[in-house]
Amino acid sequence: MKSPMIYELRQPKKLDATKKYPAIFVFHGIGSNEQNMLQLVEGLEEQFYIFSIRGHLEHPPGFAYFTIQGYGRPHREVFDQAIVKLTSFIDYAIEKYPIDKAQLYLLGFSQGAILSMSLGLTLGNRIKGIVALSGYIPGFVKDEYMIDPVDQMSLFISHGEMDQVLPFEWGTAAKDYFQSLGADVSFHPYQAGHTVTMEIHQAYKNWLLDSLKEEKKA
Repeated sequence: MKSPMIYELRQPKKLDATKKYPAIFVFHGIGSNEQNMLQLVEGLEEQFYIFSIRGHLEHPPGFAYFTIQGYGRPHREVFDQAIVKLTSFIDYAIEKYPIDKAQLYLLGFSQGAILSMSLGLTLGNRIKGIVALSGYIPGFVKDEYMIDPVDQMSLFISHGEMDQVLPFEWGTAAKDYFQSLGADVSFHPYQAGHTVTMEIHQAYKNWLLDSLKEEKKA
């Protein structure tokens, strides 16, 4: 099976042939690329298979997963195609690599966070956890997509209170929406703009590692 998307892979140096591993699927922001996102998951490669996925659309100086027709309004057809492609990639990775299907995580910044949360809603409890950094949920996803149960899902949602690209209120709305569906949401506001601070970086890494510890206890 050929990969439906270009990606960078990081994995534990010493693999146990009898073991399946948790996986993180990483999505970049508009105009960025799969290489830039690796710094946000550095240090996690001994615990996870990490797939940093390049958007399939050219958007200089980098790439994108979808285009927008206005403020907070993705082009629906292009967005739908991105959801299909990324879902296919997750299926591809599970088939090709020793991935534990019960421990799938999504992590994205900006456009990547939008897709992480939207994929979480379409895949439901297939996804164990989501790290959504400075994103929102498009209205048509909430209103028109088939939403799967997310009551077993955990999310780390962060948003800068001074974000001038995607308003802070969009982050709180995403938090409220997932909570209304029964998901376990950890919300992290911070005093900055459309960026990932060192404090948030460390907080979500700890959150991911703590999630693994909880899984082992269970």
